[in-house]
Amino acid sequence: MDSNKDEAERCTELAERYMRERKYEEAEKFARKAQKLYPTKKAEDLLAEVAVLSKQNGKPETAEPNVRKRQNVAKESTHSQSNADYSKEQMDHVKRIRKCKDYYEILGVNKDATDSDIKKAYKKLALQLHPDKNKAPGAAEAFKAIGNAVAILTDPEKRKQYDMYGSEEERMQNAHSRASHTHYNYTRGFEADITAEELFNMFFGVSFPQQEFYMRRPGGRWMRQSEAQAQHAHSQQANGYTTFLQMLPVLLLILLTMMSSFFISDPVYSLHASSKYSVARTTQVLKVPYYVKENFHSEYQGSLRRLEISIEEEYVSNLRQTCAREKNYREGIMWKARNLGDQDLFMKAKNLETPSCRKLQELQAL
Repeated sequence: MDSNKDEAERCTELAERYMRERKYEEAEKFARKAQKLYPTKKAEDLLAEVAVLSKQNGKPETAEPNVRKRQNVAKESTHSQSNADYSKEQMDHVKRIRKCKDYYEILGVNKDATDSDIKKAYKKLALQLHPDKNKAPGAAEAFKAIGNAVAILTDPEKRKQYDMYGSEEERMQNAHSRASHTHYNYTRGFEADITAEELFNMFFGVSFPQQEFYMRRPGGRWMRQSEAQAQHAHSQQANGYTTFLQMLPVLLLILLTMMSSFFISDPVYSLHASSKYSVARTTQVLKVPYYVKENFHSEYQGSLRRLEISIEEEYVSNLRQTCAREKNYREGIMWKARNLGDQDLFMKAKNLETPSCRKLQELQAL
């Protein structure tokens, strides 16, 4: 089915190309083939349009590129215009769209236009170019072009990308234009999640009375309510899975913590003697006493120097903390004595010993 769809899209593109070249017989052939392979509204519109244009032109154009013949066709078209079912003004609207270089020019707004300005411009043009009202050749393409323009320029993210780089199709077509002098086709594909006709119905509230049938996506684009609900359900499911993945590292950490509690080994040393750490030792540099287990010599395989550096750092850190507490205690009593005017208490506080501070000074003097 996907292969049929791809082939149908290719046939549709060929049909559109032949339409632009006024080769209506070939255009009808490929449009019918596309509709047969994978029926779409686009192919159906092409068939309707080629039927109208074929009648207006009497017979299909040949593939021979003849400048004089094209001029004669243009003269005949101008001569018979009064008998056509469209006005000169309607044809002028279509011609203007075909000459436009970007989406802003299509809608007739500047690059600083607000969403409100863009939608107002679209509504005005849509009433002039809707295929049911404007029967001029190319009106359907022009109608799709303004739909593409409003779909891009009312989507903040797409508008930003378009302002910076232009559309992908436009860049490819512009590169081709420099060599072949052809014009960019603003109706190739459709930029909204709904068709040009549905976009028109959404703006004017016709054909679809329940306007809530369409929903605005957070990014700014419109889509059908059923599609939005399905997307929301899928998003919720994806969010649940994403939440689980985000929590997975935390769960693993908790699990590893619980498991590690069964395998945590005892420290190599202790700064205080106990039944487990009963063998006394002293570091070589600062002469800090520490205690190890009886099997220390046989079990410990690391560097004794690095171990004693860690012991000395821990010992000094503990002395600093204890010294700070001793000073705070002494200063607190001195402050209390000043407030009470108690000279005896003040002298007693001033003479309080700070043994940890004294040991710290002795170690720093080494």
